Amino acid sequence: MVNRLLVTVLLTAVLATAALGGWAAPYDPTDPVATPWRGSGPGHLLGTDALGRDVWSRVLSGGADLLAVSVTAALAASATGLAGGLAAGWLGGAADRVLTALTDLLLAVPSLLLALVAAIALPGPAAVVVATVCGGAPLTLRVVRDAVRAVRTTGYVEAARCRGESTAAIALREILPAMKGTVLADLGLRLVVAVQIASALNVLGFGTPPPEPDWALMLRENMAGVAMNPWAVAAPALALGLTTTALALSVHLATDRDPRATTSREDTRARI
Repeated sequence: MVNRLLVTVLLTAVLATAALGGWAAPYDPTDPVATPWRGSGPGHLLGTDALGRDVWSRVLSGGADLLAVSVTAALAASATGLAGGLAAGWLGGAADRVLTALTDLLLAVPSLLLALVAAIALPGPAAVVVATVCGGAPLTLRVVRDAVRAVRTTGYVEAARCRGESTAAIALREILPAMKGTVLADLGLRLVVAVQIASALNVLGFGTPPPEPDWALMLRENMAGVAMNPWAVAAPALALGLTTTALALSVHLATDRDPRATTSREDTRARI
C-alpha cells in the first residue's frame, strides 16, 4: 500500500510538472538570457541552448502543449475505436465485416507515414490527432469488438434484454462497465503512441514552430552543440522518457485498482 501510494505521488508529480511546469520557469523560455551553449552554473541550472535561452526554463515549459495534443489525440482514437468496436461486436454480420476490413486497410499504413502526409495539409496538432486516430482506433476497435462478443451472451446482458432495455442503455450500463479495465489499458497505449507521433513530427520540423518551447524541438535545435552543453539535449530527452513512462504507469495503476479490469467469461459471470 505504501509503495503504491509513493508511486502514485511520484507519477502525479511528474505529470503535473510536465503540464504546469511553465509557471515555475525562472526565465521566459523564448528569450535569450546569456551566451549560447553556456554550461550549467549559478543562475542557469542546465545552462543555455543554441540561442542563449535558459534550458531549465524551456524544459519546464516544453511539456504542456505536447501533453495537451497527445491526450486529445488519444481520447479521439479511443472514442472512435470504442464506438466502432461496440457496433462490430454487438451487431456482427455485415457491420462487423465492413468495419474489420476498414481496420485492416488502415493498419496496413504506418502511423508515422500517415502523420507526415497529414502534416503537409494540416497544422501539427491536427496531424497528430489524425495519425493517432487512423493508426490507433483500428486496434482499439478490434480489442473492444472481442470484449463485446465475450459479454453480450452473459446472463446480466440477457436479463437487460428481457427487461426491454434499449441497445444504448445495455451498452452504457452493462457492457461498458465490464470493459472498463480493457478500455483504460488501451487508452494508455494510445497515449504513448500519440506522444511518440507528436515528438517525431516536432523533431522533423512539422510540429511546434520555433521559438516555442517543446522537448522534441529542443532535441532538433541543440544536437549541434551537445558537446558544449550536453544538458540542452539530455534534459528534454529525459523529460520525454519520464513523461511517457508516467503516462503508461498511471493508466496501469488505474486499471489495477479496477475490480472489473478484465473481460474474461469467468469475471463477467461473477457479476450476475
